[in-house]
Amino acid sequence: MEQDLQMRLIEDRLKSGEAKYDDVVTVFLALQRQNFVLTNSLLNLVEKWPKVQITTNEVPAMFGILLENKD
Repeated sequence: MEQDLQMRLIEDRLKSGEAKYDDVVTVFLALQRQNFVLTNSLLNLVEKWPKVQITTNEVPAMFGILLENKD
């Protein structure tokens, strides 16, 4: 909800002409840089994430988590 309100306020200010062009360009470029940094961080995290996530010596279940106990 808070984000929707903030987006609406920003949109209203941009449409009303209160925002200066240079300020809009500065914010856009900063957001684009932040987007690149977050994208690169996420890609690095996914690439370095361990592929095998087995915590026991058992063979992993074929589908999902096996909840049955074999006695």
